[in-house]
Amino acid sequence: MPKIAIVGATGYTGLELLRILSRHPEAEVTCVTSRKEEGKKLSDIFPFECHYGDLVFEGPDPEKIASKAELAFLCVPHGAAAETARTLLERGLRVIDLSADFRLEDRKIYEKWYQTKHPAPELLSEAVYGLSEIYASRIAKARLVANPGCYPTASLLPLIPLLREGLVSPEGLIIDAKSGVSGAGRSAKLRLIFCEVNEDFCAYNVAIHRHTPEIEQELSKAAGKLLRLNFTTHLIPMSRGILATIYATPLISEERPFREALKDFYAQKPFVKVLPEGEFPRTAHVRGTNLCLIGLKFDPRTERLIIISAIDNLVKGASGQAVQNLNLMYGLPEETALERRALFP
Repeated sequence: MPKIAIVGATGYTGLELLRILSRHPEAEVTCVTSRKEEGKKLSDIFPFECHYGDLVFEGPDPEKIASKAELAFLCVPHGAAAETARTLLERGLRVIDLSADFRLEDRKIYEKWYQTKHPAPELLSEAVYGLSEIYASRIAKARLVANPGCYPTASLLPLIPLLREGLVSPEGLIIDAKSGVSGAGRSAKLRLIFCEVNEDFCAYNVAIHRHTPEIEQELSKAAGKLLRLNFTTHLIPMSRGILATIYATPLISEERPFREALKDFYAQKPFVKVLPEGEFPRTAHVRGTNLCLIGLKFDPRTERLIIISAIDNLVKGASGQAVQNLNLMYGLPEETALERRALFP
């Protein structure tokens, strides 16, 4: 039974990890860290936490973490995560990083988009991109897993099989994606307070969203050539969920082969479901789950393929996929502790 540390356990992803791991039969959380809440019990801050409520928050001291755990989830901002990962790896721990620090293989691209020097570039070649359905065999052997971003997960799962099969063109891809407010984290920000978000719907980080190079990196691998795309994100006044609408140029002119290719690719994958013809995903149908639901439609009038995917940004888009990767790393069934039935309504 692996002993687990959650570094930065008071944010939404840390709390979601605690929720999922509380029913994991093969893993035990033995260490939670928080600079702000150091010395307090989990249940003092979050009274709903009954399973791990007696755990006491500690400072992020690598020696203490290493003495209590063999794998650490890093739920801290980029920059801080890489420094922590290095010190924990040196002490023999395995690491699943939920920040962006190891997602991009090219240090220069990371430094351009994140406007900071990479703290641990020597680890980039070792890190395995943690898109569970695509890189399962590599994840199983990894010491360091870079958990994907939420928008990339929703975008990559529908597109990678179609690009690999040569069914859609790598040119002219458009991803129009919407996210609930929890995707911005738990820190207080003026633009995220109730009166700023409620009754509003807006685009943000247009043409400069930091998930863009992550999506392009993985889709370029699938296509076998460098590609560029338009990626636009929007904020929706709801707590969780991502809905991505993807526009692609098909290389065949009927819908069925696309659906069959996706169904065949994910036939043995428990968390990706391709919906029947005429059905399209809703965020309400994935809330609280590790599912990715995919629907698609070929439009003969415009000769475009429209793909719609939905995930819960805190589960499949973050903590659920992180636990899925934990299961792969320890040879456990991928479904262990992960929910496939939505919190509906």
